[in-house]
Amino acid sequence: MPYLLLTFAILAETIGTAALQASSQFTKMAPSLIVVISYALAFFLLSHALRYFPVGIAYAIWSGLGIVFISVIALAVFGQKLDLPAVLGIGLIIAGIVVINLFSKTATH
Repeated sequence: MPYLLLTFAILAETIGTAALQASSQFTKMAPSLIVVISYALAFFLLSHALRYFPVGIAYAIWSGLGIVFISVIALAVFGQKLDLPAVLGIGLIIAGIVVINLFSKTATH
């Protein structure tokens, strides 16, 4: 259950961030509404995940995976390119999340 809450919080944040790009600085109504609703849902779910995760760990996983997911969406949907340093940095983020989940004793309460 804790990881499911965190997973849905990450997905909602990723949807909101992708819609933020599509909103054209909040000039398009539908993507703008998706941003607001998605971020509200993301923070709601993250707040409930904090019952089970320390805030630093939850935020590291939430923001890290959000970066990874939105980078893939930006590449696939918006045609934004990633250079080698960006790809390496994203790889390090993934490695950090794996280390936290496999080896940290503070990953969940």
